[in-house]
Amino acid sequence: AGTSEEVAPPLQQSFMIPKKEINVVSDMAKWKRSQAYADYMGFILTLNEGVRGKKLTCEYKVSEPIEKLVALLNTLDRWIDETPPVDQPSRFGNKAFRTWYAKLDQEAEKLVATVIPKHLADAAPEVAVYLKESVGNSTRIDYGTGHEAAFAAFLCCLCKIGVLRVDDQMAIVFKVFNRYLEVMRKLQKTYRMEPAGSQGVWGLDDFQFLPFIWGSSQLIDHPHLEPRHFVDEKVVNENHKDFMFLECILFITEMKTGPFAEHSNQLWNISAVPSWSKVNQGLIRMYKAECLEKFPVIQHFKFGSLLPIQPVMS
Repeated sequence: AGTSEEVAPPLQQSFMIPKKEINVVSDMAKWKRSQAYADYMGFILTLNEGVRGKKLTCEYKVSEPIEKLVALLNTLDRWIDETPPVDQPSRFGNKAFRTWYAKLDQEAEKLVATVIPKHLADAAPEVAVYLKESVGNSTRIDYGTGHEAAFAAFLCCLCKIGVLRVDDQMAIVFKVFNRYLEVMRKLQKTYRMEPAGSQGVWGLDDFQFLPFIWGSSQLIDHPHLEPRHFVDEKVVNENHKDFMFLECILFITEMKTGPFAEHSNQLWNISAVPSWSKVNQGLIRMYKAECLEKFPVIQHFKFGSLLPIQPVMS
């Protein structure tokens, strides 16, 4: 979670790779060689090490920018209460989400400006793009790992301009990202959002991926909780407030019915891995392969002056 005292360079137009005008193979290679990819993965892996062996309930520093980010997320949560679902014939994809999203679309830059110091105010429009991308698609009323990645990119940008610092690492995951997950779960339940590009039972999870990576890192070298225990309902109920991974499992079991091995086959297979360290390493490889290197996910990723598509500097 590197920081910089320098103000970001003049903002470029954030852009999406035009789907009809590209060679998928060459542009995916361009993405993997980019400064954006290097910075994004560096950010994910730095936080992965930062929360290793730590509980959600442990003590850690909470800076003013962290508090402001939580307040921002609390505002999004309050807007859900103010925008109840509408009656409609379709069970999924409640159209009230579009009303909720329109408010975020209108207010995003102002929200970001409450977090960024005045001398960095020029960065707000670019950083706000990632916030708007992080909550789901208002046309399809769906949400998936690409939207989750946009929120991680939002936090990464705040690190790059120096708003968040190295000693904020634990708070970024435990305080901010965990609150983001709570708001996203509320969105998913309230508006019955569809999973974006879900692979169904063969995907890790319908909506999230990063909390499984960071959550497995939390559990590395735990004195008695092993991967085989997370499919035990009693273990999950007793420990979910301490570990992000188990919180995710609890949410899945609340949302899905039937045997765990049938509705979450990939996770069931992970429970057979001998150690959390191996689970963590495997999930990082899987995240790169199944999320960051899949064109349907990355085609929507925005690039600008903070996360540029230009090749990484040696």
